[in-house]
This record gives sequence, C-alpha cells and structure tokens, in this order.
Amino acid sequence: MAFRQRLARPLLYTSSAAAVGGAFLYYSYRPRNIPGADSAVVPPPGYSDGSFRPPRFPRVKSREDQIADLKRSGGSKGVASGLFSAEPSAPQNDDDIYDLLIIGAGATGAGVALDAVTRGLKVAVVERDDFSSGTSSKSTKLVHGGVRYLEKAVWELDYNQYALVKEALRERKYFLETAPHLSSWLPIMLPLDKWWKAPYYWAGTKAYDFLAGSEGIETSYFLTKSKALEAFPMLKKTDLVGALVYYDGAHNDSRMNVSIAMTAALYGATVVNHVEVTSLQKDEDGRLCGATVKDLVPQRSGKSTEEFQIRARGVINATGPFTDSIRKMDDQSVKEIVAPSSGVHVVLPGYYSPQKMGLIDPKTSDGRVIFFLPWQGNTIAGTTDAPTTISQNPVAAEHEIDWILSEIRHYLSPDINVRRGDVLAAWSGIRPLVKDPNAKNTESLVRNHLINVSPSGLLTCAGGKWTTYRQMAEECVDEALKEFKLQPKPYPNAPDVSGTEMIDDGAHLDGTCQTHQVKLVGAHGFSKTLFINLIQHFGVETDVAKHLTESYGDRAWTVAALSAPTEQRFPVRGERISTLYPFVDGEVRYAVRHEYAQTAVDVLARRTRLAFLNAQAALEALPKVIDIMAAELKWDSKRKETEWTDTVAFLESMGLPKSKLTATRKQVESGKMSFKDSIEYKMYSRHDGPDDELASDAKGSPMMKEGSAAEK
Repeated sequence: MAFRQRLARPLLYTSSAAAVGGAFLYYSYRPRNIPGADSAVVPPPGYSDGSFRPPRFPRVKSREDQIADLKRSGGSKGVASGLFSAEPSAPQNDDDIYDLLIIGAGATGAGVALDAVTRGLKVAVVERDDFSSGTSSKSTKLVHGGVRYLEKAVWELDYNQYALVKEALRERKYFLETAPHLSSWLPIMLPLDKWWKAPYYWAGTKAYDFLAGSEGIETSYFLTKSKALEAFPMLKKTDLVGALVYYDGAHNDSRMNVSIAMTAALYGATVVNHVEVTSLQKDEDGRLCGATVKDLVPQRSGKSTEEFQIRARGVINATGPFTDSIRKMDDQSVKEIVAPSSGVHVVLPGYYSPQKMGLIDPKTSDGRVIFFLPWQGNTIAGTTDAPTTISQNPVAAEHEIDWILSEIRHYLSPDINVRRGDVLAAWSGIRPLVKDPNAKNTESLVRNHLINVSPSGLLTCAGGKWTTYRQMAEECVDEALKEFKLQPKPYPNAPDVSGTEMIDDGAHLDGTCQTHQVKLVGAHGFSKTLFINLIQHFGVETDVAKHLTESYGDRAWTVAALSAPTEQRFPVRGERISTLYPFVDGEVRYAVRHEYAQTAVDVLARRTRLAFLNAQAALEALPKVIDIMAAELKWDSKRKETEWTDTVAFLESMGLPKSKLTATRKQVESGKMSFKDSIEYKMYSRHDGPDDELASDAKGSPMMKEGSAAEK
C-alpha cells in the first residue's frame, strides 16, 4: 500500500503537469478561423453561355440629389441675409425632417451615420471638407488594443485602462469581419536589448493574447537573435538578444472612412461632403432644430451659392479637433474641451522594413512610443505627441521629423544611412484629446471618448481612436435616442449592398445596433484570390489587381471596368497615374462617380493614398488627375487652375519640398522641373561626367572593359 501511494503521487503530478501543458499548447496552436481568409460571401462571377457578366452593384444617389434632399428638409430654396426665401421648394412636411443631423464625416461622424441609418432613422451627415480630411486620414494605420495601455493598467491597477484595451481588442476583430479588404493582421516586433526583459515582455504579450480571447487570432512568440535578424534584417545587431512578436491589426484609414460613409449612403443616409455649417438653428424653446449650411463646391468654379437650412430633431457634433468651434456656435460662453496634440508621421521607402513585419520601440529617448510599420509598399514611422494649435492642414515641423529619424537610427543597423532625403512624405495629424466639462478636475484628459449634451440639445461625441470608432458611434446613437426621444425600427427592405439578392443585407437589422456585422461596401465579394479573377478578365497588372481588390473589395470590378484600355499586349487595362505606384485612371473616375470626390486633393489624398505615400509623385500625377476629373465634372480652364493651385498648397502639408511649391503645370508636364538644387540630387551616384572617380574606377575594371568590348 505504501509503495502504491509513493508511486501514485509522482504519476499524479506528472499527469497534472502534462494536462496543463497540453491545454496551454492547444490554446496556443488551436485551429482558428481567421477573418478575411474565408471564401467570398458572394462568389466571383463566372462564364455562362460563353459570356462574362461582371457584377452589378447598387449606386448611391448623386451629390446633387443628396443636396436636394437636404434642402427639402428645410422647405426652402435658400437663405438670403439670414432670412429664408419666401419661395418654398417643397411644402413643410414632418416626413422630410431628419431624425439626426451629424456635423463632421470623419471616422466618428460616418460611423454614427451608419449606425443610425441601420436602426431605421432618417439621417443626414455634412462635412465641411471631405470624408477623413482631418485626423481620420492621418493615423498610424493600426487597429490595436494598445499593449502599452495594458502595461499601465497592470502597474497602476487602473481598471479604466484595462476596460479600454478590452474594448479595443473586441473592436479590432470587427474590422476584419466587416471590411476584410481594408484590414489585415500585422506581426509587430519588440526588440530586446537585455535578457531580463524577455520574461517581462513575454508575460505582457501573452497577457495581451489572453485578454483578446476569441478576438485574437495569432499568438505572440519569442525569436532568438538570429531569427530576429532573419525576420527583420535591418535591425541593429549590437546589444540585441532576441525579440518578441505579437499581432495587431492594420488598415487603410481614409479608404475605410470613405467606405463607411458610402455604406451609410447606400442604406439611405444623406451624405454630403464640402458643405459647411454656418450657424445652428433653435426653436422658440431654445432647443436645436437644425442648421444653416452652404455648399462650397460652386465657389471653386467662381459661382455663387446660397445658404439653406436643414431641419432635424437632433444635432450631433462629431468634428474632432474642431469640436469647440461647433460648441461655440451653440453657446459662445462654453469652455473649450479639446486639448489638441500633434502626431507627426514620416513615410520612408519600402526597403526600410520587411513587407510583412512591423516594429515598436516602447521606450524612446523621451519615453514616447514609436511605431515602424510597412504600409502600401512603403514604410511609415511615427508618431510624435506634442501640444499644438488647431489648423486645417497642419505642416509637420522639421524638428519633429528629425526626432523620428533620430529614433529610427537607434534601432536600425549602422550600415543603413537614415537620410532626411529618404522621407517621401511627412504629415501632422491633430489628436482631439478632450476634457470632461462636467468633471471636478477639468484639467485632466479623458483617456477614452466623451459624450456630452448641452442644455440646448447639442450632442457632442469627441476623443477616442480609430479602433473604437464603431463603439463610440453605438454609444452616441444610444444617447441620441434618449435625448431626442427617437424611435428606432427594423429595416426589412435593406438595399442589396452586396449587389446580389443571394444575400439579405437587412437580415439582422432589427432596430438595435448591428454595425458589428454590417459589412461595408466592397466586403461581400472579397477574397484573397479575387485579384486573380480581375487579372484574368481585365488583363490588369498583378500589383494593380492586388491594390484594387485590397482597396475596393468587390467594387474592384467596377474600377477596372472604368480603367481605359492601353492598346498594348499587356496590361490590357489601367493607365497608371504614377509610374511608381499601382494607382490607375479608373480609380479617379470611380472616385467621382461613386464616392463623391469633388477636388483633386480628394482623389490624391483620400481615395488613392498617393499624397500620403510620396508628395512629389502626387505632384507629378496631378495634371493627369485634374484632366480626368475635368472630363467627368465638366471643369473649365479656370477651375483646373484653381485645382492646381489648391492641391500644390495642400501638398506642402504632406511634406512637398519648398522648392517644388512654385512649380507650374507646364514644368511638371514637360519634365523640366529642376531638381539639381534639391536634397535628393546629391543622394545618389549619377556617373554624369568623366571626372567622376567611381565612374573612372568602374571603367577601368576588367568586367567593365569586357562589357565595352562586347558593345563594340
């Protein structure tokens, strides 16, 4: 008996350890259903009866029709000297009044519009500039829970930080489920310079994985020094002992924003860009009942435009950094709640990082965190965090660019010469950090977002981050329903956003928030192999086909169809607007016809991302973009000149060198724009003359002599 007891105890310990270890291994390596890797919900079209029929998708209302709907709600053609026109364009009808008027169409405003319209509400959203023209297009392009927030939650025992991370991790997965073409998983490396950091960061990344639970896909893992250098050859070898790799999400921020806005429009929301709110309207009781607005597009062509009123039962302020300007329209005496912070990013050539691996430096020289990520074929690095003033198109300060480059040098191999001239683009985004006006300590900033309602009924939603835009919108609409006494309702006859009756896009729309499963425009027919179908039918180049499917999803069929034939053997379709990037002419036409693009900046910055990737390439593409848009929108020569001037001025905020700001269209088109005085000219060996020592040495080499003889 004693022998059996002595034998049973070790067996029990061994089996328990094996069970725990096995459970851990199964949890780490269990089969997973990765969002975005599934087959398309709507399969690609096939050949039948020897013919091929590309899919037909529903179209949004034209911009003119959307503006007519806005005017109909106010019951007048326009406003003169603050008084409404006596000649009504439509009778005063309660059915024409919007339930919600949303001011601002960034991530928050567009998200609120989509949430509200899919709950059966009548919604309008107006934007002074363009969708995602501000902060929402200038993010780090990550969809993340925030590893550093989790670290603070643990060390500071801060439940709010923990809740913020948990919420963001849940939302991260919704990105990949509702817009798999615009989002993806990205491994991010944490280099380790001390062995004692390995267990510390390993525990942190595993806690991050565990907290994500079913919202997580891939698990973090440790890399030895040799494996870390194999995965990220650009790393500095000195003091490197290994690395940890964890997974977060990445996305194309402005295209995501445009897709949210266009999806809301397809569901019936009135969505209009380049319409400015000039004043807020109140009823006899002092409650907000709408706004006076002005269409800014006619002014660009030298035409006059009248103000008109929009009537709504509730008004939502979702203007990000410009939140306080709308709050002061409501009440001049309110204290400002936005504390703007500058976040600068720089874009470097793609060879600075691996194509499928990012890097985070959690402890920079001044304690800030910096990311170094592959994006759209280039490398994005940032961000800074410093107080700033609010402006329409802020310019990245030179000292902030230098700080980012200096930090990059600390962890890249000394063999790599990090040069200022390698910066292809640089921009500054304004983070709208907010202070709660009802808090006792009004100096403290809110870590998450803020929802506030003024005495007159202005509902303000501010703060937050891209990852949690959907959750912010849900809470904002919930508050609006209570504040404005609105009744949501099911949406039984939802439009076929998928372009086919095979999918019931309104199946889940029961009047509650369902945006976690409302697929965005382009998502239904997307798959990882869709680009092959595009190549085989339209004969577009492989990198162009991949770009189109990853930017437009199944709407890539329409974009490719709008691309001009090349009259070459291959590619058959698609004329590039820049030889350096896979953006093609069909995207410009699609942006105008299907995404409300009204200016060249709309196309270069938000519909394509050329201005963010390479400011000088955007300048070189500008003549072609203007000509295509002019043909689509019937611009005259004066309007084309306006577009040239305004776009070049905008490109300054994208990092265009000062020497190029005076460039004329004729200089760019002729290729005679001088660059010998630019920083790039001296960056490369050009072998221009016989006096060049390197060229002389090369000519004297045996291989060069053989080549010369062969040529003769």
